[in-house]
Amino acid sequence: MALSEFKHFGVPTSKRHKSETYIEGAKVYVTDPESHPYKVEFLRFEADSPLPEAVQTRCHAAFQVESLEQALKGKNVIIEPFDATDACRCAFIMDGDAVVELMEMK
Repeated sequence: MALSEFKHFGVPTSKRHKSETYIEGAKVYVTDPESHPYKVEFLRFEADSPLPEAVQTRCHAAFQVESLEQALKGKNVIIEPFDATDACRCAFIMDGDAVVELMEMK
């Protein structure tokens, strides 16, 4: 799997941020990592969020890949591919104890 680019570092938090965006299906509020000087994305989960505990409680690194389908082969997928935006498709894997987000730009 060729990683093309580091995209952001995701950090679960209980603190509200001014510029949060709510993602209804995931029941999570997220900030825009592009607006942070170190590309940090803060994630604040509602108590009944359906996302895996590992995603809700651990930091994650996000990488852009050329092909999400290829990058997921043989990996421990904990969140199946989904359309995060009109331009980006994502999935989450566990690599040992690390949570990793893989992103494919459309």
